[in-house]
Amino acid sequence: MKIMKLSAIALSILIAVASCSTEKKTTEAIDTKKMLDYCIAKTVATMNSLTAADSLPRNIYPGQTRWNKVGIHYWTSGFWPGILWYAYEVSGDTTILANAQKFTEPLQGVLDVPVDNHDLGFIFYCSFGNGNRLKPDSAYHNVLLTAADSLATLYNPKVGTILSWPAMRAKMNWPHNTIIDNMINLELLFWASKNGGTQNHYDIAVKHAETCMKTLVRSDYTTFHVAVFDTIDGHFIKGVTHQGYADSSMWARGQAWGIYGYSMCFRETGKPEFLETAQKLADVFISRLPEDGIPYWDFDDPAIPNTTKDASAAAIAASGMLELSGLVKDEVAKAKYKNAAVALLAKLSTPEYLSGDKNQAFLLHSTGHRPNGTEIDASINYADYYYLEALLRLKKMEN
Repeated sequence: MKIMKLSAIALSILIAVASCSTEKKTTEAIDTKKMLDYCIAKTVATMNSLTAADSLPRNIYPGQTRWNKVGIHYWTSGFWPGILWYAYEVSGDTTILANAQKFTEPLQGVLDVPVDNHDLGFIFYCSFGNGNRLKPDSAYHNVLLTAADSLATLYNPKVGTILSWPAMRAKMNWPHNTIIDNMINLELLFWASKNGGTQNHYDIAVKHAETCMKTLVRSDYTTFHVAVFDTIDGHFIKGVTHQGYADSSMWARGQAWGIYGYSMCFRETGKPEFLETAQKLADVFISRLPEDGIPYWDFDDPAIPNTTKDASAAAIAASGMLELSGLVKDEVAKAKYKNAAVALLAKLSTPEYLSGDKNQAFLLHSTGHRPNGTEIDASINYADYYYLEALLRLKKMEN
C-alpha cells in the first residue's frame, strides 16, 4: 500500500496497531517501524488537510481536534516542514517530498525583515537544512548561509553569546540575555562554517557554547532558562527563568535543550568539555525522572504530582541522548543514554501519550509556557518533530 493512498480506515488501523503494539513496559524495546508508520500516517492526514503553505501547524489544545496555525515569522515555523522532510526520508514518498518543498519555500520571507529573531536555526535548519541534506539544492544552500549570517549579527563579542529576545532588553531591563534554547540554533552556524561560510561562524558558535556552559549551566548541572549579562564589560549578572517555575528550578524543556545542544556541539567540535557537560546534564535529567518516566513541565514544581507533564521535553531529551550515546566511548555510558532514550520513546509511544484518533498531532501532553497560561497539556509541533527525529535516529542505530 502506497503511503499517499491511505484512507481514513487505513489510518485508523495504523493508529490502533500502534497503540496495541506499545502496551508494554517502558523498559522493553520500542517497535520503531510501527511507530514510524504511525507518524507517517498522521503526517499525511495533516498534510492533506492543509491548503496555505504559509499557514503552519503549531498546537492543538485539549478538546480540539485540528491544528491551530501560525505564520512564517513565528519561532516554530520550521518544524512542520521539518516533519515533512523526515517523513519523506522514512517513506521515500514523492508527494510528501513535494509538500516538504512547498511548505519550506515560504520561510525565505523571514529573512526579508530586520533581524530580531534568535531562532533562525530552528526555523531554517529544521526546514531548509533537512531539505538540503536530503535533496541538495543551491538555492537551499544559499538561504542557509544567509540565515547564518543574519543569526551572527545578534552575537555580542563583549558578552560572548548570541542575543535572545531583543525585545526583552527594554521590557525586562535586561541589557543582554541568552536562553538555553539558543544552544540548538548553533547547528546552523556550524553547518555554515563548513559549507561556504567563514571561520567566524564556527568561532561564534563555540564561544556561545563556552559562555553558556559557565553561566546557564549551574554547578549542579541543572540549567537556568535565561542568563542576563552586562553589555559594558560583559559580566554575567544573574540567571532567571521565563517559562520555568522559579529562577532556581529545573525547567524540563530547558534541561533537554542543554542535553541536545551540548551533544551536538561536541559532535561539531570534538571539545571534551562539551561532551562532559552533555553527559552531566543528561545524568541529572535521568536521575530526577518520576516513576512513570516522563518529566513534569518543571522538576521543582511544588504541585507535583498534581501538575502537567511535558512530552516535548521527553522527546527532545530522547533525541539528544540517542546522539549522545553514539558519541561517548565508554560502553556502559553508551548503554545508559541509549536505554534512557528508548525508555522515554517507549513511554511516549503508549496510548497515554499518543494522540491516536483524538487529534491531528502525534503526541499529547506537552506544556509550552505554563507561567503564561499558554499551551498547557497541549499537542505541540516541536514535540512531534523531535519524537519523529528520535525514532529516525533509533532506526538508523538499529540498522
